[in-house]
Amino acid sequence: MLSRSASETMERLPIRPQSRTRNLGAQLGGAFGKTSDFGGERWRGRGAQTNDSGRFETEIREDFDDGWESLSELEAFRTEITIEKPKTIITRNDSPDISFDRSINPYRGCEHGCVYCFARPTHAYMGLSPGLDFESRLFVKEGAADLLVRELSAASYQPKTIAIGTNTDPYQPIERSHRVMRSVLEVLERTNHPVGIVTKSALVTRDIDILSRMAKKGLAKVALSVTTLDRKLARLMEPRAATPDKRLEAIRQLSDAGIPTAVMVAPIIPAINDPEIEAILTRAHAMGAREAGYVMLRLPLEVEDLFGEWLLAHFPDKFRHVMSIVRAMRGGKAYDSTWGKRMTGSGPYAWMAGRRFEVASNKLGFNKQRTKLRTDLFTPPMRSGQQLSLF
Repeated sequence: MLSRSASETMERLPIRPQSRTRNLGAQLGGAFGKTSDFGGERWRGRGAQTNDSGRFETEIREDFDDGWESLSELEAFRTEITIEKPKTIITRNDSPDISFDRSINPYRGCEHGCVYCFARPTHAYMGLSPGLDFESRLFVKEGAADLLVRELSAASYQPKTIAIGTNTDPYQPIERSHRVMRSVLEVLERTNHPVGIVTKSALVTRDIDILSRMAKKGLAKVALSVTTLDRKLARLMEPRAATPDKRLEAIRQLSDAGIPTAVMVAPIIPAINDPEIEAILTRAHAMGAREAGYVMLRLPLEVEDLFGEWLLAHFPDKFRHVMSIVRAMRGGKAYDSTWGKRMTGSGPYAWMAGRRFEVASNKLGFNKQRTKLRTDLFTPPMRSGQQLSLF
């Protein structure tokens, strides 16, 4: 691997702020089309095709073939875990177009490797690449449960539903051994605090014991993201996530346990998985899901480049068509962060996809009732050294 200065690289190939994907269509025979021709084993089981430096770095580093097959000599990307000791665990937001104002992310990065993941750019804050680093260099938030106890016990704390899985998946593979999510749920159950979970992992069924008890009190609900029913396509888009069948089976098990369960058709990718909207909803409803939602493909910052490279690697004939529709939905850009539009897009294609989703949902009987979680049962945890009440 050779290193180039940022100024030299930007002069040769405009990576940022002008996106590479605007020019990739003319480079199908160039470097971006050759990712799998050299050093292919390095990318096995991963979603991203490259590992370019994040946008805050003074140098831009990228792997490229120098003519001596040097990439074939590099080791495969292996999952590396770093223990992080955060100062706080509840993240706050004031976005008007989402239904929660607080969330918890037990991990940074996500081994599922979903190429379209809008959270990838957050790895740049760690000095790492939103590409392969995001799915192979992971951070475990050690002591998350203790931090949660401290924050919930604050005298000024007012309970509202905590969303988990809104950025990175709390049930990604490393949860099996680190169990951060399990420890967080244990605190939430003890304090009768409401929680909403989004995941694409069947590992969520491990915690049915806790979730079912909380659900009986109106304190828990779970949404499974099902992007496609095609196992091969899922493997390409989400290489280390649960297969579609396992996600559907997880919906059935959660629903059978009395846990309010939803399905998320997310993201809808033009000309890739959009024909499956009705089929996904039908299968999920048959498994017991009674609420449904969707999100249109989002390509903020580095995700545009990464998704474009993925398209060229797996669907080169669809590259121009897909990106053309994406820009048509985003006012001529790859992404529009405007509140109220970022989740659904705008224009004819976005309108049609939304109407298809609504018609299918209504026909199947989704969203007749929305589960509203309770906050009146919350009991603050005892702070260390706090005097017991006499009454």
